[in-house]
Amino acid sequence: MSTLRKHGFHLSLLVIFAFAWGWSAWQPLHPDDWLLENYLVFAALPLILVSARVFPLSSVSYTLITLFMCLHVIGSHYTYAEVPFGYILQEWLGAERNMYDRLVHFSFGLLLAYPVREVLVRLAGLHGFWAYFFPVDVTFALSSIYEIIEWLAARTVSPELGMAFLGSQGDIWDAQKDMLLAGLGSILAMLVVLVLNLWLNSNVWREIRNSLKVPEGDQALGEVKFRQWWRKRQSH
Repeated sequence: MSTLRKHGFHLSLLVIFAFAWGWSAWQPLHPDDWLLENYLVFAALPLILVSARVFPLSSVSYTLITLFMCLHVIGSHYTYAEVPFGYILQEWLGAERNMYDRLVHFSFGLLLAYPVREVLVRLAGLHGFWAYFFPVDVTFALSSIYEIIEWLAARTVSPELGMAFLGSQGDIWDAQKDMLLAGLGSILAMLVVLVLNLWLNSNVWREIRNSLKVPEGDQALGEVKFRQWWRKRQSH
């Protein structure tokens, strides 16, 4: 009973995602594309569950991750280029294509930059300016890695399945636009975090200024560090 009380919220997130995933798996529009899209889920979900035992994240981070994964499996059910809500967005924005794909890539940055920040702050000890900059940087990198994986996967499967998986809808700059939107989403997320921190923590600007100062005793790396190591090795 105590375990249920302690992890009840996290279990409810898992149940919500399980329902979303089960719905997406029920008679998807293109079963082969559904399977291809869900390799991400098959890899990410076990990693999240296992890491939660040794490095649990905050409820905020798990909520954001769950929301993003739900958006992803909705796209896998229809394929990203044919999600009904994407056509509604297309009409609202006066676009020439289904915009669900763009929404999810923007959400990748908006929803996952904070969990990335939490990991970097807690594991790498980032603070000040760098605690806002590197989450954006890493999110950009993860988005580009995913685009590369998409390209390699699309080359491996049949042309029809590859086009459905890419969801480029004839746009030759689709990958670049997706990465840009992910980056913009991550920048917006960090701006929100910064505003909240400014509101709640009066020391934020001081922390940012201090993080940009060169620490006392700092030395160059490269050949300087190699010489130190070499002299230390020679002295033994």
